[in-house]
Amino acid sequence: MMSHMSSHAQAVLLFLGIGVVLLIATLVGRVLAHRAPPGKRATIDNLNARVNAWWVMAALVGAAFVFGKPGVLVLFFLVSLLALREFITLLPTRSGDYWALVAAFYLVLPIQYVLVGIAWYGMFAIFIPVYAFLLLPILAASGGDTTGFLERAAKVQWGLMISVFCISHVPALLTLNIPNYEHRQLLLIAFLVIVVQSSDVLQYVWGKLCGRRPIAPVLSPSKTWEGFIGGVASASLLGGLLWWITPFSFFGALGMALVINLMGFLGGLVMSAIKRDRGIKDWGHMIEGHGGVLDRLDSVCFAAPVFFHLTRYFWA
Repeated sequence: MMSHMSSHAQAVLLFLGIGVVLLIATLVGRVLAHRAPPGKRATIDNLNARVNAWWVMAALVGAAFVFGKPGVLVLFFLVSLLALREFITLLPTRSGDYWALVAAFYLVLPIQYVLVGIAWYGMFAIFIPVYAFLLLPILAASGGDTTGFLERAAKVQWGLMISVFCISHVPALLTLNIPNYEHRQLLLIAFLVIVVQSSDVLQYVWGKLCGRRPIAPVLSPSKTWEGFIGGVASASLLGGLLWWITPFSFFGALGMALVINLMGFLGGLVMSAIKRDRGIKDWGHMIEGHGGVLDRLDSVCFAAPVFFHLTRYFWA
């Protein structure tokens, strides 16, 4: 039974599978690019850029897994740092925000990951939404600048919530103590990332194949009902088929995948609304074909805390 394989063997099998899928996607993309008529070349080039970026991201996650918990903590600490930088860079700030921003980057961010690293659940679950959210407006107010104060304070808080608090729940999965699932928590991270990111890709594919009716034309014109239903259903089924790397049954994995895919989709809409408000298309340009870090992780940001707490409450 695959559920009785060692965590190392399961991880190796999983990453081999990912490698095969990416290899097939690469070959298909090259063939399509060779045969595509001029009018369709841009879409194919975008697809190939996404696949190339996926190779890099898969390699980074695989390297982090090799180093275990320290590697995963360092990886997601850096991800949070880059994501917070993207978020804050696109927001108008004033000199009165200086100490609040210093605290966000150099105090709150590292403390959150230290709390996750030492598995202090009672504190990392409330540190940002309670203590940091009280501290940052105090620091901003000390600057004496009241122009747009409420909006400025909310932007910094929301940046921390999305970029640090939510993302930190991915490595926090390593702190869960699940009966008969000891030393396998890395596979929970793999399940979360694979399922949610697959949902994004499959929604894109289904939307291109048969998308007709826009689901949120103002927020995200490219998203359609057909793409949403097809992508979420396909990725949820994928999650059910990956039950063997989780502590869940097939139906448990299917249900969890459905929940996190729905949260990922809704998170994508929220992040699109923020981008529309700022008048931008992408959060950044760090990842070719994907935009910035937040463009790639917007769905994970909303799915990770829900996945963590559902797993903790019902399985840990």
